[in-house]
Amino acid sequence: MSTTKYLKAIRAERNSGFKTAMLLSSLAIGAGLMFSAVQEARGATPVTNTFPVTATITSSCTVSGSNLNFGSAIDPLVAGTPLDATSTLTVTCSNTTPYTVALNAGANAGGATNFTSRTMKSGSDTLGYQLYLDSGRSSVWGDGTASSSAKNGTGSGSAQSLSVYGRIPSLASVVPGSYTDTVTVTISY
Repeated sequence: MSTTKYLKAIRAERNSGFKTAMLLSSLAIGAGLMFSAVQEARGATPVTNTFPVTATITSSCTVSGSNLNFGSAIDPLVAGTPLDATSTLTVTCSNTTPYTVALNAGANAGGATNFTSRTMKSGSDTLGYQLYLDSGRSSVWGDGTASSSAKNGTGSGSAQSLSVYGRIPSLASVVPGSYTDTVTVTISY
């Protein structure tokens, strides 16, 4: 066999192998498309599952108060007694959260529950006063002990205003000066 014939035979065999590979490749692609079309025609069966979504909301409250000021220029010879004043506590609690607001007896009462001894001081001089839950000044605002009451409420998620009603029962024999006390507010929820 001549070299030319030999090379032609090898080329023909290669072309035949290439054609066979192309034919097989086309058949495989066609079969895949046909299988895909059959699957689409049948409709794919969906698979479902679930997953949890969670959140934990806690109860929360804040409280702040404004200054209870009976006056800055009280003339004890002219001012009528009892001398009354009011201030406001602002309570913000999460929606539906029950709360209780308690006041202690102040820094000068000689004890946190000595509500009948609430006293403002100017140096060593004292001036008695009282804090009440109601405008009629009949219910002493304390912590629920020693004949006092605390204020109960339910949070709305917004700020709520609570009035504190103060009273100085007498100015008799008071020594001139600037009198102060500090009351601690506690909110329980």
